[in-house]
Amino acid sequence: MTSRDSKKSAIRAPMYVYNKERYKDIAGNATDEVKQHMTDMLFTFMGRGKGFSDAIGGRIKIIEVNIQEKAQEPQKQEGMVVCEIDVEEDMVNGSGNIHGGCSAYLVDLCSTLPICALGKASGRNGIGGVSQVIDVIYHSPARVGERLRIINTTISIGARVMSARSEIWNATHHRLVATGMHIKMEPSPPKL
Repeated sequence: MTSRDSKKSAIRAPMYVYNKERYKDIAGNATDEVKQHMTDMLFTFMGRGKGFSDAIGGRIKIIEVNIQEKAQEPQKQEGMVVCEIDVEEDMVNGSGNIHGGCSAYLVDLCSTLPICALGKASGRNGIGGVSQVIDVIYHSPARVGERLRIINTTISIGARVMSARSEIWNATHHRLVATGMHIKMEPSPPKL
């Protein structure tokens, strides 16, 4: 195996296997520092391969990270992170379609990333807070072997409350699978 082959296999390794070079394959206008932060955060969320749904989360690929003007309010910025994953057997229900719980998990995990990206780019902590509310609307099924493209965009980042939206698209059949809204907050310091 050449060093080039080992580098390629390391980049394809699950997200819970740390690889400091992974950010180099991510497109978008975000700085390398912000892209590196995205791969570090996804690695942290994975629990080193022993956490909830790490087998699924470990297959998510961050494709693009952008920090851009908000379309409706150009004086403000938004974070946008695009992820992809192929639907596999461990993601589907008894009917062979992506399980609603799996879609909700993808919204939870992926919608946190643009919050982290914008936080890091704007000099905040870039950690992403804890979930308060996750709403998911299901539109159409996705089956084993189909590729999902998950487009995640910040809505608002305040002093304590943050929100983002996700659109899970079936890239194979060009249809919307699910949309999600995620509201998060910075936890209060512990009272001792």
